Amino acid sequence: MRPVGAGTGAVAGPGRGTAGPGPHGGTQPPAGAVRSAARPTEFFGRVRELKALHGDIERAGLNTLSGRKEPRARVLLIAGRPGAGRTALAEELAGQLRDKYPDGVVRTRLTEPGGEAVPTERTAREILGAFAIATPPGAGEDELSEMVREALAVRRVLLFLDDAADAGQVDPLVPDNPDCLVIAVAQGPLTGIPDVRPCTLGGMDAKAAIELLARFTGAVRITVDPQAAESLAEECGGQPAALVLIGGWLAARPTASVADATKRLRALPHDPERPVGDRPLARAFRLVYETLPSSAARVLRLFALAPAGVLDAHTASALAGCSVSAARTALADFAALGLLRRGGGPAADGRAADDQYLVPGCLLPLLRDLLERHDRESEVQLARARMLERTVRLLQSCRAITEPDGSPARKRLATLPRSLRYPTVAAAAEWLDSRQPALLASARLAVTDGELDTLARRLIAALVRALAAHRGTEAAAPELYGLHQLVLDIAERRDLHREQAAALLNIGDLDARTGRTQDALARYRAALDAGRAANDLYATGRAMESVGGAYQDLQDWQRAADWYGRALAQRLSRGERADEARLYGRLGTVHTYAGHYGEALRSWRTAVAVHRRLRDLPAQARALSEAARVQEYAGRPQESLETCQEAVEWARLAGDVRLQAALQLRVADTLDRLGDPAAARLHRATADRLLETEGNTYEIRSASAGE
Repeated sequence: MRPVGAGTGAVAGPGRGTAGPGPHGGTQPPAGAVRSAARPTEFFGRVRELKALHGDIERAGLNTLSGRKEPRARVLLIAGRPGAGRTALAEELAGQLRDKYPDGVVRTRLTEPGGEAVPTERTAREILGAFAIATPPGAGEDELSEMVREALAVRRVLLFLDDAADAGQVDPLVPDNPDCLVIAVAQGPLTGIPDVRPCTLGGMDAKAAIELLARFTGAVRITVDPQAAESLAEECGGQPAALVLIGGWLAARPTASVADATKRLRALPHDPERPVGDRPLARAFRLVYETLPSSAARVLRLFALAPAGVLDAHTASALAGCSVSAARTALADFAALGLLRRGGGPAADGRAADDQYLVPGCLLPLLRDLLERHDRESEVQLARARMLERTVRLLQSCRAITEPDGSPARKRLATLPRSLRYPTVAAAAEWLDSRQPALLASARLAVTDGELDTLARRLIAALVRALAAHRGTEAAAPELYGLHQLVLDIAERRDLHREQAAALLNIGDLDARTGRTQDALARYRAALDAGRAANDLYATGRAMESVGGAYQDLQDWQRAADWYGRALAQRLSRGERADEARLYGRLGTVHTYAGHYGEALRSWRTAVAVHRRLRDLPAQARALSEAARVQEYAGRPQESLETCQEAVEWARLAGDVRLQAALQLRVADTLDRLGDPAAARLHRATADRLLETEGNTYEIRSASAGE
């Protein structure tokens, strides 16, 4: 599977095919904020435009002319059609200005490869993530936009907003800080943002266009027929993306002349349905595409299915139905032709991941049109299913390597092909970081598709487990919130009540954790209804307990006790003793808060009895400690002392030194209140010795582990 022309047997080498497409191809990274690293090394031309943009930075704004200080950052707009090199120009400008913004260049894309606008909520999270600022899971657009403005108000940052659809996407992100700068890339004007003058891109000038061609063809073919080179640049409309495609085509055919390319390009008719400005790129793409072998053309069309337009060897292999090594070769060949761009996504350190490729955004609509015309829907769905299945297996492998040696997950991992395994936990974590934008896009696309819901659910489940295993539930909470929402979408569409209840409970837990208690309460009530519809006793019991927890957070003790009681009744009917003990404890807590000390003490005493039957000695000691606390609140200090001493004994029998020490301190406090400071000092001394012994034991264990 090689995308070079039949019979040529040649592919442009690194000095030709890979150098040209970079800055001038109009390609863009997947959506996601990136703290920009190295500048592009291959940029030329656009001297006039760069000078105008630098001048716009320095010119006085409307507020300055009227004697007022600028309230916001200056917004520079680079406008042009996809393929005109607008992103490349923005990258070059950002690179030239980098040193003036010590807090960095932050880049994010505002439009999905499919043309859908990226929600401001997601963009704000990505920008905040570039500064390692944690965001509350489930937070709305207004809250996150305000967090962005607060973060940028105290920093000197260059904010690069790529492929903006309209002013409504850009305006909420503009910092209220004149020391920052915003570079926005869009197809047209951003009406509504004050004091913005667009730098509108047309074609490159003839000299720069010919120089771009020479990067592919070498100087000789240009020198022997400079007029043909000028004609070819004119046929391409001076569009960098079109020139890159023709340059790649010539690089793959060392015996073809520039005049040959010009003649073949002129022979292709224009598509009258396309806007005039889009026709040069469409013709150049058609020339390259129609000279591909049929198998390579089919694979190229399938690349339109890549999530976020990002490809690696596994994604390409699954889509094409070929080996990973063959896919890796094909990706390099397509990149040499200018049909792909190397380094499609950000790695964990913010640099471009070298083993990823990006389908240029200007080519995606052309590829999708071809896919719709030439490929049966069943074949497209099969390719998409293969891609999702491969992603599921990679995610399962990514999580499994975090399990201990000898665990069932590690044993299953050993049976997978070598290409699906990661050598170390660090390598798996790096893969997860670098692929995260594409993985999240894959989950969203799978859910939107609607025909692959079973695979979509498996993909989301695998992604949730991998994120939790490598980052922890707290750190991954913002991503997990969105993934649970996707599961909820599928469950509601398919009337899967059990999955609906689970998703609602997970989302409710994240809402509760971030203080949105009313939202959490609504989720839990909906989960209860879904659990009842599914006749899922676990889900209904969990939902009732969670409703009680939400009312407890709202300090509605009566309702909290009522819902805990309902959940307890269900657990009692099923003989689930551990859950019974926990619910008795929760009832004891809310009764204590409500001042119902008699009921609270009965609940804690019952919890003690259940823990005793379960032979859970530490839990029994803790429940006795809580019972002692209730007795103290009720004005019965002597009984509290006796109960607490009983708790100390159970903690000692359990071998829980830290709990025993904490309870000794509780006994000391009670003795102080009873007027026996001497005995209190003895118990505090005992607690100190216990903690000291525990600390020494820990140090010894740590040293042994280090050896």
